[in-house]
Amino acid sequence: MKLFQTTQRTAPDCLWMQAGVVPKKYCCTDFSCTVCRFDRALNRVCRQNQRLLDQGKTPSGKKGSLVFWQDRLKKKPLAKRPCIHHMKGKISFKACPKAYHCIDCEFDQYFYDHFKVHAMMQPMDFETVSGVVLPAGYYLSAGHTWIKIEDQDLVRMGIDDFGARLVGKIDHIASPLMGKEVTQGHAGFTLFRDRYSIPFSSAVSGIITQINPEIKKNPDLVATAPYTDGWICLVHCPDIKQNLKKLLFMADSRRFMATQVEKLHAFLEDTTRLKAADGGTLIRDILGNIPEIYRARLIKTFISPGS
Repeated sequence: MKLFQTTQRTAPDCLWMQAGVVPKKYCCTDFSCTVCRFDRALNRVCRQNQRLLDQGKTPSGKKGSLVFWQDRLKKKPLAKRPCIHHMKGKISFKACPKAYHCIDCEFDQYFYDHFKVHAMMQPMDFETVSGVVLPAGYYLSAGHTWIKIEDQDLVRMGIDDFGARLVGKIDHIASPLMGKEVTQGHAGFTLFRDRYSIPFSSAVSGIITQINPEIKKNPDLVATAPYTDGWICLVHCPDIKQNLKKLLFMADSRRFMATQVEKLHAFLEDTTRLKAADGGTLIRDILGNIPEIYRARLIKTFISPGS
């Protein structure tokens, strides 16, 4: 589906328009509402209106009539209350029985299991910074985990290429069960290699809605394809805007990664007298290529939550 690029309508109706909250607005972000300024502006006004109503006051002016698009649709009979995936043009009409509380919806889980999860992720573009691969459109954390926004409040999470090169071979993975809560900057999942447990911090706060089934069968995917088949989990993150403020994106990601590689070179040369690069490229399986005496320190320095 093409984006709206000319004066001719080529984009789908915005969710707010479909719900009847606004008379005319088309979607220019492929329903990535989190990055849409129009969606953020309307949500802000709706929150202000709701606060006034909670105080027993009546919102005034043209903006006083605005309500959340979900609330507008909740007033319709069930048969006329469309599933959000229908509104986004992904499926034929299906009614929403959960009042747009998608995290509790079995169909929503089914949709991501069969239409999203099993489809191989393909970042739009890659670049290399100091021998480490960075994909366009991904947000990085200082603990070497990444997220990619999949839907309004849904993100996919994994480890970055720096973390993958550091850990190398992975024996198995311990991650929270579906429905469990994770907190940004705190331990989210743990990779195991030999007798070492390597905790990675969660890049966002939210609820785990899916664990990648492929990494249970082949945990090494996390190291060999960290941005695609080796993703770890899907997280429902209702406060995504606030979470993004603490993550790195684009130029900030590049600067951070260049600094981390430089720090790694210094660490290895000062402690082990070994080189981290081979022909200018950061080697893979750094953990397996340094003396055992330095391994715990390496993990604590670069990977441990809060680093």
